[in-house]
Amino acid sequence: MMQICDSYSQKHSLFNAMNRFIGAVNNMDQTVMVPSLLRDVPLMLDELDSGGGCGEREPQLTPNGSTYCSCRDMYSHYMLLKSIRNDIEWGVLQQANEETTGRKKDKLNGSSGAMDISRGIPEDREVEEDLEKQFHYHLSGLHTVLSKLTRKANVLTNRYKQEIGVNNWGH
Repeated sequence: MMQICDSYSQKHSLFNAMNRFIGAVNNMDQTVMVPSLLRDVPLMLDELDSGGGCGEREPQLTPNGSTYCSCRDMYSHYMLLKSIRNDIEWGVLQQANEETTGRKKDKLNGSSGAMDISRGIPEDREVEEDLEKQFHYHLSGLHTVLSKLTRKANVLTNRYKQEIGVNNWGH
């Protein structure tokens, strides 16, 4: 009984979510032998979740009734997923330092009611914050985002296989 509970908990651990994402991106990277073939291949929104990243642009219909986002092709998603994998594996110290510097400049310029984006809380309440609640909130959010990114990497891998005409490759 204990082993079942442990395996369930481990399945939902952040560490395993990161490993699943990194594994999916590594698989995508090994499968996509010619990334340039992904250029101008539209990203099908009905294959992904509704938040496909079109921003303010309207999704467009293909002749077969699928919707795609005209602002991003599969190549841009391929590069984005690889970039996120690298950030997880190697860290984002330079980006974090730039964000911190930007926040300090905002404070010096007297911006009132500044929001600390990294934590999603008002900075003036920082002393009173409940770190455990913040931790669980962000842990849950990170797990959700990693699950969606893993799915996108798997979908992109399968779409690439379809585009080059390989069915059931690697099974």
